[in-house]
Amino acid sequence: MAALSGLAAALSSLASALESYRGRDRLIRTLGYCCQLVGGVLVERCPARSEVGTRLLTLSSQLSHCRTVLRLFDDVAMFIYTKQYGLGAEEDDIFVRCVSVLGNLADQLYYPCEHIAWAADAQILRVDSARWWTLSTAFWGLSLLLGIARSLRMVLTLRRRLRGPAVAFTSRLPRSKRRAMEAQVRSEVLTLLSNVADLANAVHWLPPGVLWAGRFPPWLVGLLGTISSLLSVYQAGRAEATTP
Repeated sequence: MAALSGLAAALSSLASALESYRGRDRLIRTLGYCCQLVGGVLVERCPARSEVGTRLLTLSSQLSHCRTVLRLFDDVAMFIYTKQYGLGAEEDDIFVRCVSVLGNLADQLYYPCEHIAWAADAQILRVDSARWWTLSTAFWGLSLLLGIARSLRMVLTLRRRLRGPAVAFTSRLPRSKRRAMEAQVRSEVLTLLSNVADLANAVHWLPPGVLWAGRFPPWLVGLLGTISSLLSVYQAGRAEATTP
């Protein structure tokens, strides 16, 4: 009976997540990378099941294409977020403010570049899609790199505050505030790991000759993407659980 109740609760949570665009995107992303991971392993390591692996890789490609089409409608939301953040006047740290503003700009430029590349592949526009895919990937990689720098700065700053002389005595720092800072550190570490995994894949998709571009086998791309996706799902779940 308890197992059925747990299953019902899990299905209810899944249905609730799928009702939102972000929830569906996380699921599609995770499923796509998992298919690429398993498919890549089967093709490379299990010749007897290479056909199944090829089908999983095809499914992964289609799920990725699905996400690309859905992102055609993300520009307005990104613009509103960028406008609301502005120059980051609420940030106390000038470094965090600068990398956040630059990251928002990179994200804002990423979308139209990807849209043009997609339209070129669909023969809607007569332009070289490869150049636009490279440009969009470069903006994505830049955004991830800036996100990594921001998370590193936040983690170091928060740890310094937690270990500093001003908080040597617990009476000087409320327990609730200390817990909130520790939770933020954990969140930033997870974001950092997720961005590092995605950055590795972003470099892989750049033109040959750029660092390790083009050298990852499909299963490694799937593994890195799966790690990043699961971390994102976990963080989203934690955020929903702590929301009053």
